[in-house]
Amino acid sequence: MATQDITIPDIGDFDSVEVIEVLISEGDEVAVDDSLITLESDKATMEIPAPSAGKIESVTVKVGDKVAEGDVIGQMTADDSAPSTEASASASDDAPQSAASSSKPAEEAAETRASAPASQASEPPATPPTTSVDQAAQVARKPVNAQSMGAKSHASPSVRAFARKLGVDLGQVTGTGPKGRVQQTDVEGFIKSAMQGQGAGATGAGIPSVPEVDFSQFGETTTEELGRIKKISGKFLQTSWLNVPHVTQFDETDITDMDAFRKDMKPQAEKAGVKLTPLVFVMKAVVKALQDFPNFNASLSPDGQSIIKKHYYHIGVAVDTPNGLVVPVVRDVDQKGIFELSEELMTLSAKARDGKLSPKDMSGGCFSISSLGGIGGTQFTPIVNAPEVAIMGLSKAKMQPVWNGSEFEPRLMMPFSVSYDHRAIDGAEGVRFTTTVGQYLSDLRQLIL
Repeated sequence: MATQDITIPDIGDFDSVEVIEVLISEGDEVAVDDSLITLESDKATMEIPAPSAGKIESVTVKVGDKVAEGDVIGQMTADDSAPSTEASASASDDAPQSAASSSKPAEEAAETRASAPASQASEPPATPPTTSVDQAAQVARKPVNAQSMGAKSHASPSVRAFARKLGVDLGQVTGTGPKGRVQQTDVEGFIKSAMQGQGAGATGAGIPSVPEVDFSQFGETTTEELGRIKKISGKFLQTSWLNVPHVTQFDETDITDMDAFRKDMKPQAEKAGVKLTPLVFVMKAVVKALQDFPNFNASLSPDGQSIIKKHYYHIGVAVDTPNGLVVPVVRDVDQKGIFELSEELMTLSAKARDGKLSPKDMSGGCFSISSLGGIGGTQFTPIVNAPEVAIMGLSKAKMQPVWNGSEFEPRLMMPFSVSYDHRAIDGAEGVRFTTTVGQYLSDLRQLIL
């Protein structure tokens, strides 16, 4: 155990940056990359991470101080057995190679549901207040628009993450910090006030609460707390389900030729150090279809009166991890080849399972894909990952007899589904989209036209 100074790392072209939040105190135990303080310049707000795991011995800065690269902000006793930031970075560089030999492909680790990206690195360790069933129902009656949350508020990234986790619109919270900054205590106070104002017998518009039942009267029970990611994603799933009028279009496509091509390319993929999976072909087909149907590559404006079409193609891929479901985002899929996408998928999947995804890794998606192909099933209804307007669900492909006009022949058929926001997409357009995706997957030559 060695005592070391905690210094400000390279923060770019900033000579003097104000400390707006101190997230630690003497005696705290921290892990690698835990946020220590928050800085704010005229251009950006940033959090300074712990360089290694250990115990905080002293903190030498306070809110309002000015710091620059190399300044000492405290001391800590480092845990020699824990990896440092540098060691973690080195391990991250080796992730693609190790993932190629030992990790399952992303689609084999995916789950039915697709949740909104759950921030891991920027969330504080605070536990959200427990709500009763009636209080949860009241929150459901006033869903928060994911696009407008905190749009006009003044708060640090950790406070924003804390508010997102609890479904609080920072625009409704009065800040008591310097210059009206919203602090974590302000969010907690807002929640407390809102819950105290909720009547247990509230009636009117909204969804009726689920009745409380004492299940132990029927037999033995065990209660286990949900994992942190499930708690966070559950709130977003409920918000999306309540706010988005879902329609799901079911279809299937012949991927016999695609799978044969994938297997033919296996030696070249192994030489490149990647595992070639069907998911990367699906991603390319989806992007081509998004270019044909731009309403699917869009989001609705906060007031629901306009559609915002995106001219970039970032695809979210749902990954099932030991801690819950997360959705890392592969950026610029239209500009990348099959091998490059395979390598990036392996890297993101490994980071997801190791709990090392950053908020940036899980933001900016245009369209999501949730795959059960490596598990089983025929069809399912994925939940739209709002503020996106559509999501695809992939099921297990299997050989089926298909009539070719003169006889039945075995073909590898893959069932899939697309859920979409009916406010942005009409039913006829939904069918055309799924049909087009199916055509691209059944004949890869169309992807290059």
